[in-house]
Amino acid sequence: MTNDLVEIRWHGRGGQGAVTSAELLAQAAISEGNYGQAFPSFGPERRGAPVMAFVRIAKNEPIRVRAEITQPDVVVVLDPGLLSIANVAAGLKKNGIVVINTKKMAEQIRREFGINASLATVDATRIAQELLGVPITNTTMVGAVVRATGVVDTESLIEPLKNRFGRLAERNVNAMKRAYEETVIKELRVG
Repeated sequence: MTNDLVEIRWHGRGGQGAVTSAELLAQAAISEGNYGQAFPSFGPERRGAPVMAFVRIAKNEPIRVRAEITQPDVVVVLDPGLLSIANVAAGLKKNGIVVINTKKMAEQIRREFGINASLATVDATRIAQELLGVPITNTTMVGAVVRATGVVDTESLIEPLKNRFGRLAERNVNAMKRAYEETVIKELRVG
């Protein structure tokens, strides 16, 4: 994405790492000399309940707005089950993209859920299970977001991943990079 300000809204369930994903992306942006902001949407969340997290990345000016993101450039869906219970693409900007953890093809997602936007899909659950031994998709989905948007460089994520995951960092870096490679993007330009 080439916008000066990129706004990303993450949809997941409590315990899946949506907040961690948002923080990692903001930290990578800051390490590249940009401005980054990440924060969760808190309510009566509990493990397994739907949650949101937000990221803003700006290239030229500090980020002054602190409100939740209602008109994102990018929507990220960690749990594909959320597609059937929430309108995750609500407010998505024209020419925005939805990045989804799914086994399904983009055309099937569009047909089943009426998402009329560019889609980036990756089976992040499979990658996480294979490389991390658990179906927690936060670091894999960060790789998918970077592939879909180019908002940061994958190398900029390595240090934040090391700081967050310590001895498990290498496996998380590998999961992030593999998701980056396996993400399939199907563009849909809106006139």
